Amino acid sequence: MLGNFVYCNPTRLYFGEQALDGLQKELEKYGENVLLVYGGGSIKKNGIYDAVMRILQSCGKHVIEDGGVMPNPTVEKLYEGCARAKEGKADLILAVGGGSVCDYAKAVSVSAYCEQDPWEKYYLNMEDVDNQIIPVGCVLTMVGTGSEMNGGSVITNHAQKLKIGHVFGDNVMPKFAILNPKFTFTLPKYQMTAGFFDIMSHILEQYFSGEDDNTSDYVMEGLLRSLIHSSRIAVNNPTDYEARSNIMWIATWALNTFVAMGKATDWEVHMIGQSIGAYTDATHGMTLSAVSIPYYKFILPYGVQKFKRYAVNVWDVDPAGKTDEQIAREGLDRMEAYMKEIGLVMHISELGVTEDMLEGIADGTFIMQGGYRVLTHEDVVQILKASM
Repeated sequence: MLGNFVYCNPTRLYFGEQALDGLQKELEKYGENVLLVYGGGSIKKNGIYDAVMRILQSCGKHVIEDGGVMPNPTVEKLYEGCARAKEGKADLILAVGGGSVCDYAKAVSVSAYCEQDPWEKYYLNMEDVDNQIIPVGCVLTMVGTGSEMNGGSVITNHAQKLKIGHVFGDNVMPKFAILNPKFTFTLPKYQMTAGFFDIMSHILEQYFSGEDDNTSDYVMEGLLRSLIHSSRIAVNNPTDYEARSNIMWIATWALNTFVAMGKATDWEVHMIGQSIGAYTDATHGMTLSAVSIPYYKFILPYGVQKFKRYAVNVWDVDPAGKTDEQIAREGLDRMEAYMKEIGLVMHISELGVTEDMLEGIADGTFIMQGGYRVLTHEDVVQILKASM
């Protein structure tokens, strides 16, 4: 049975090869000061920076640059961005990059005028925003996080060995997002496939909750089948426009809150993966891939019917002559084979995790309530050991 919910998503999307044409229309809605946020400089090599700057200049904008956003944005970088936004009196934050850049932009948007320490207020205490918010727009260059159409923002505090996400309300969601699949073509394969699994994990963590005949589950099965099909094509031909455009669209719908409606949702894989990231600074999607199979094998006995459905409807497992648990496990076996096929990291030791880190990673893992089993600290350690 669907639970009660309210659904709202205010983000306007411009999708396709001409999507950047929408930027000028959006810029006209905001004042002259724009904080331009981007990562390590790849947008300057592939021409996206120049294309965006031409539009900003043609609209008469004063640009304050905030480059160097790292793949796992740190609290120190957040403080730096807040100072730039406030000193430059930013009327808009324009994020040009992948999910980390979009996450960082949203963190700055709620933190620049926060009178308390934003790390403590928003990430440790999970408080609501009660101060001025700077609007955010996104030009996406990497897919995976869905950050272009949600209120999520993940920040890392290395000193505290914590990587925490806060899902803000719809008033923090980007006002607009520019999605041109061609902007993702030059991404290195490792980052591309990590993004693919981030998408898959977003869907699975919403799918593996509840046993009801939920409309969202049918939608997610379709998204998963499309992702599996298109990702196989993209791994062999990264510039296949149809495959990359489908993946970009799947990524947005995987985490723009739509398929979560009426569901409990799990998110434990993300909690474990984020704790690993706090220790290793590893690529987010790969921290998820390295723990997913051990995690799902661990909780399978508590949600056999849903894992059976997943096996049959997503991986085309033939159920004839097999027990429900055999069907369910065959589905995970096919998922594991696919993950290896596209080149994902399958063991946390490959990410720099050592045995002496396991207790600390478990300590830093937030325990969620929406899955088929609420984990204990010992459960998390067991899953981590199986992931090594």
